[in-house]
Amino acid sequence: MKSQCQLFISSLLSLVLIPILLVSGCRLGSTGKNELTISAAVSLKDAFNEIAELNEKRTETKVHFNYGASGALQKQIESGAPVDIFASAGAMQMDELIARSLVTENTRADFARNELVLIVSTKSSSVNSFADLTNPSVKKVAVGNPRTVPAGQYTNQTFNYLKLLPQIQSKLILGEDVRQVLDYVARDEVDAGVVYASDAFASDKVKVVARADGSSHEPILYPIAILKSSNQTKAARKFVDLVLSSEGQAILVKHGFMAVK
Repeated sequence: MKSQCQLFISSLLSLVLIPILLVSGCRLGSTGKNELTISAAVSLKDAFNEIAELNEKRTETKVHFNYGASGALQKQIESGAPVDIFASAGAMQMDELIARSLVTENTRADFARNELVLIVSTKSSSVNSFADLTNPSVKKVAVGNPRTVPAGQYTNQTFNYLKLLPQIQSKLILGEDVRQVLDYVARDEVDAGVVYASDAFASDKVKVVARADGSSHEPILYPIAILKSSNQTKAARKFVDLVLSSEGQAILVKHGFMAVK
């Protein structure tokens, strides 16, 4: 009698638990199916967050961002970081990933341009041009680390073009990404800094005092591509298409970027 009772209870539990497990199994099975991981240059943060919100409304795909310096993100991808899409602030970083066969063929596209600008705190009046950086009163100039930050690489090119680098090398404070440079200037911790126009656009605590001549550095182009490691290629393609669409481009322009010509 006892074994029959146990058998009955066991059968009853099975009837109750199986539906629960099936539902749970469905939920577990769908985890990650509508999710994307995107490594993107930190200068894209505000614009890409807005594009991701629009993308999620339309596709129900949740986007997880990993923002940082393009060079650092490149190294993470090379080391096996699970990323679906890479959006760089420089062509060189994307070129190197392509050379390593880490990018899905025919998915790379340039989607934005930018300008290099010299900024100071809104409280400052001592710097009004790139030439002013050589003044003895200017002690600290924040720039991106040229080893990993495309903005830092473009800045070095501009300083060399203007023949300023030897005179100001000792004044340079290296930021690990362009937003750190922006923060240094906004907090008035340095006399000036060099960032993208879109970064200066995002802060009301800095002002632009000069713009680098486009001929003083390589073209500032932002490429985007889907990585071969992605198992969400359809969702990734939809996000890239949205970035390249008129709506995506309008969002980028709204945040201080320029359209690719």
